[in-house]
Amino acid sequence: MKKQSPLSVHIPAKLVRKNGRKRIILPDREVLPQLDPEQNGHLIHVLLCAHKWQKLLGLGKMETSEELARKMGVSHSYVCRVLRLNLLAPDIRRTILDGHQPKGLRVIDILQPFPLTWDEQRKHLGFS
Repeated sequence: MKKQSPLSVHIPAKLVRKNGRKRIILPDREVLPQLDPEQNGHLIHVLLCAHKWQKLLGLGKMETSEELARKMGVSHSYVCRVLRLNLLAPDIRRTILDGHQPKGLRVIDILQPFPLTWDEQRKHLGFS
């Protein structure tokens, strides 16, 4: 079996709360418009956390996932489940960010164990 090189996806955005609403802030401080009703802020937030946490670990700003969990004030198992989202197919992540995920898809659904192959992920999560 041929060894595949790792895939890196960069999402230069920050999710912030303002007046009780979540907003996506781009690096140039431009604010994206309000989320469409189909966009799930919870799903988007957990995907952004996965990306951010992986970056913190990759840059060595956090030595271990245990340290990350302590800093974030969450359990180590939660950090591990969120970090696993970085293994989702890029089109699945893009579809969620665009608000076109399958109706009824929840954070609890994507935090459950899922297949590693992208085709199986799409079937498992209802994207096919």
